[in-house]
Amino acid sequence: MLRVLAVDDEVPALEELAYLLRQDERIEHVTTAADGVTALQDMVQMIGGGERLDGVFLDVRMPGLDGLDLARLVGGFPAPPRLVFVTAHEECAVQAFELEAVDYLLKPVRAERLSEAVRRLEVATAPTPEPGHDDVIPVELGGRTRFVPQQAVWYAEAKGDYVRLHTVDGSYLVRMSLAALERRWSAAGFIRIHRSTLVAGRHVSELRFEGGRVTVTVGTETLQVSRRHSRQVREQLVLQHRDVIS
Repeated sequence: MLRVLAVDDEVPALEELAYLLRQDERIEHVTTAADGVTALQDMVQMIGGGERLDGVFLDVRMPGLDGLDLARLVGGFPAPPRLVFVTAHEECAVQAFELEAVDYLLKPVRAERLSEAVRRLEVATAPTPEPGHDDVIPVELGGRTRFVPQQAVWYAEAKGDYVRLHTVDGSYLVRMSLAALERRWSAAGFIRIHRSTLVAGRHVSELRFEGGRVTVTVGTETLQVSRRHSRQVREQLVLQHRDVIS
C-alpha cells in the first residue's frame, strides 16, 4: 500500500486529484499541499518523523517554489520519494524525466491514466533485487523442470493467469501474473510496452514510429507498443542504452 502527497496550487484540481487517488485500493493514505513551500515543509516533517512517503504527485507551474524546483530539492533527500508530475504543460516532460520522474500526466487527469501512474509508482517503489543477481524462473515441462534465467528472456506475454516467457530457445508458460513479474524484474530493465507485454530492454534493438504505429524489435520479434505506453517506453529505452554506453 502506498502513502503519497498531492501538490497543486489550484484547489479544485488538488481536490479532484486527491479524490481520485483515494479511490485507488493501492493507495493507503493521501496528504495534500496547496503550494511547493508547504509541500517541502510537510515532506521534511513526515520523513524526519520516520513516516513513510512513497510518492509525490505534483504540479509543475506553481507560484514561489514550482514543481521542478521542488523535485530538485527532493532529490537531495537521503531516501527521496518517487515523483509523478501532474500538469497542463506538456513542454516540461523532458526536464521531468531527467529528474527521474516515474510518470508525467497531463490535465485534465483521467482516472484510467492516473491508475497507470499509480501502477508505475508501485513498481518503482517495490524492493529491488541484489545487484548482479540473475533471477531464474522454474518451468515444469512434463515431469522435467527447466530453469529459465532472466537474462535469456526477450519478452513476457500475459496469458490469463499465466505468463509466456519468450527466449531464443523457445517459449515457456509459467503460472504467475504479468504484474507480479513486472514487480520482480523491473529493476533489471524490463519495460511494460502494452497491458499484456513486458520486454527486456537489453534485448531491444530497434524502436520504430511508422504511420502512427509504434513497434519495438526484440530479438527476432517485432512487437506493438500501445499508444499510452509509447512515450514512457522511448524514454526508458534511451536511458537504459545511454547508461550502457556511458
